[in-house]
Amino acid sequence: MSNESCCETNHLAFTYGALLLRIWLGVRSIQTGLEKFAGSAASNQAVKIDGAVNSYGLTSGGSVKHYALANYHGVPEALMSKFTAEPLMLKFALPLYDKVLGPSLVVLGVTILLGIASRTSLFLLGLLYTSLTWGLILIKQDEGVSWLGVHMILVVMALALSNHNRFTLLKKW
Repeated sequence: MSNESCCETNHLAFTYGALLLRIWLGVRSIQTGLEKFAGSAASNQAVKIDGAVNSYGLTSGGSVKHYALANYHGVPEALMSKFTAEPLMLKFALPLYDKVLGPSLVVLGVTILLGIASRTSLFLLGLLYTSLTWGLILIKQDEGVSWLGVHMILVVMALALSNHNRFTLLKKW
């Protein structure tokens, strides 16, 4: 096996690896941002017996997930009270962070997925994950910190493979 064919295979593998990381990180970021707009609505539907609506007034309760601007919470309400009670949390910055977290995740996910200034987008996603990690450390959510650590490793791997990232716009950035 010649060195030339070996290196061509590695370049292709690195290109595929960079693309897969970009796809995973982009999709993960987009969906995480969209979930900030998720809500649920209760639904009471009449129970059907033999395909027809029952005459006893029986209903089936459930909830239906839907996305809307009115549902938006960048920081979940359960965590917001923990953050406001934390003395090291910047109280003036928390409402701003709550407003920009979801849209930031969606925008960074789209730019990473499409390859628009991939290096800068990955770096900014890493900074966003660092800020999320800091908040979770403050409220002692060690499991979430660990998961964000894994995400940071993936961001660093994507940055390390950026020279092999062939399908990008604004490659320099």
